[in-house]
Amino acid sequence: MHNPSLTAPTPTSPVIRLLLIIPSLDESGAEKQLALLATGLPRDQFDVRVAVLTRTGPYAEQLTAAGIPIDLLHKRFKFDPVTIWKLRSLIRSWKPDLIHTWLFAGNTYGRLVAGAPSGPPVIVSERCVDSWKARWQLWLDRKLVNRTTLLVGNSQPVVDFYRQFGYDDSRLRVIRNGLPLDPTPPPPHPDRENLRRQWSDNHPDPFIFGFVGRLAPQKRIEDLIWAAELLKSARDNAYLVVAGDGPLRNDLRKFADYFGLQKRVTLLGHRHDARELLTCFDAFALASDFEGQSNSLMEAMGAGLPVLATDIPPNRELVTHDETGIIFPVGERVVLARQINRLAANPEECRRLGTAARQKMLDDFSVDRMVKEYAELYRQTIK
Repeated sequence: MHNPSLTAPTPTSPVIRLLLIIPSLDESGAEKQLALLATGLPRDQFDVRVAVLTRTGPYAEQLTAAGIPIDLLHKRFKFDPVTIWKLRSLIRSWKPDLIHTWLFAGNTYGRLVAGAPSGPPVIVSERCVDSWKARWQLWLDRKLVNRTTLLVGNSQPVVDFYRQFGYDDSRLRVIRNGLPLDPTPPPPHPDRENLRRQWSDNHPDPFIFGFVGRLAPQKRIEDLIWAAELLKSARDNAYLVVAGDGPLRNDLRKFADYFGLQKRVTLLGHRHDARELLTCFDAFALASDFEGQSNSLMEAMGAGLPVLATDIPPNRELVTHDETGIIFPVGERVVLARQINRLAANPEECRRLGTAARQKMLDDFSVDRMVKEYAELYRQTIK
């Protein structure tokens, strides 16, 4: 990690000094997008630095390998005056031309420290329709609007949610997530057939529908388990596999066991090969009641899987019903089970939807497109 005792740029330097501020570098969606952006910006035009408030994580290695400095500030409390002092010292010594903050803590600390008229422009990145926030968090977001240069959402519904806080349209932008994809489909997981046998109790022809992501309440993983229970009476080859960890993992295991689904539902926990695991699935299901723009849904579509996603605005930006996937109402477990059964009975439909989903990602959600849109926004902001 770097010490913030750095030299300032020369007045004639054409390179934009960009400071990204984020709470951690955990293996989650926002952190992934930050790493893709930071490593994708042209080095002859941007000098990028990342300030991490609390802890590093898997994406630190990717950033370091690309030569991007990381400043770890060791935040210990929700409101930590020492972290504010460290961040202020970093900004004063390095003198960034522009600050781009991520997630609630990053957005809050960045605006408190730098979002004054005399400071550099501050772009706030919002990643979700944050109806989950506590009242004090929403109150703070409103109070900091006047310390915000621009707010960028990763989907139109996110921007629409934050418009109510007092932003006019001139200060709102939509830049959608980017997905790193090769022109050719990903190769199968090297242990694909063995894993499928393990997950399906050695069934000769299993249909495996899966989910990859955090096991949190808004993901409604219990709806996927309910669907597995309902499918028992319709077919003997439907199995659910869930990769990810979170506060509900033990409760979800108990829930599945209560219905006698020990052999029908597999909870893998956290996996470093989650992206490769997608090639072991026959379909992907996302039951969330709110999202910003789901990285896991995008990954599944990029892998060429037929996807089932809840009927919420951010998902509808990715999935067109019966064209690039299947949309079903939030909480409608019977509808979900019926649609999974439909896919399991129709391999050609799976191929059609999966092919269209992957093409959608290639056409509209490339990393190059995302990086170019941010680079142009940065240039416009400091003019």
